[in-house]
Amino acid sequence: MKKYLLCCLVLISLPGLAQKEEGEIYVCPPCNNACDKLTFEKEGVCPHCNMTLIKKSAVNKKPMTICFYLQDGVEVLDFAGPMEVFSYSGAKIFTVSKTRTPIKSQGILKIIPDYDITDAPEYDILAVFGGNSGNASNDPEVVSWIKAREKTTQYYFSVCTGAFIFGKAGLLDNLTVTTFHESIESLKKAVPTAKVLSDARYVDNGKIITTAGISAGIDGALHLVEKLHSKEMAKQVAFYMEYDKWVPGQGLVIPPK
Repeated sequence: MKKYLLCCLVLISLPGLAQKEEGEIYVCPPCNNACDKLTFEKEGVCPHCNMTLIKKSAVNKKPMTICFYLQDGVEVLDFAGPMEVFSYSGAKIFTVSKTRTPIKSQGILKIIPDYDITDAPEYDILAVFGGNSGNASNDPEVVSWIKAREKTTQYYFSVCTGAFIFGKAGLLDNLTVTTFHESIESLKKAVPTAKVLSDARYVDNGKIITTAGISAGIDGALHLVEKLHSKEMAKQVAFYMEYDKWVPGQGLVIPPK
């Protein structure tokens, strides 16, 4: 009996035998698939999603909740590209529109919003997009809804002319921002105190990230994944999407004052 107890004590005391250290456990970058729950003892590739495994300690423990506000006529790639990026990074995403009435993206793709502005749950990040963005920016109820949630919103993310929505809510005042290349002059007039750039894929002001048009939203989303998680995770997401156009650091990050 004494020998048995002694053996147990020795096993427990030896590092790595009773349990693996946190840094020695590997997982696949969150991709919202069943393999997110699996753990591995060695570096390598996830056999289910083929993403390169990363240390479990490098994964953000609390998934960010992202609200995608979609208006009727929203541009498909404006929101679908970032949705793909954020989904593979493990974020929880839901869609909101002014009402739950089905909307159409570019008059083709029918979308049924998860919530409307009266019952949408809280979120960490609010994302808005171009494509008939005046439908939202010129709607006092939508703008008031955005303002009312300012205290609980950690980050704002706009793609293309979605920047006009944030501009109407007063979020872009005195900031350096960007938008769709054909709308640069219009945004300068809409937000005269903002510095609007025409040569940046995205501009990060710390809490507010604006991107240029359409495909630039993917770059901005990858940048936000890097900011919230790690460059390694952003690279893995880009690789998984076969998006070989992403160049880390291609956008502009405004240093904090």
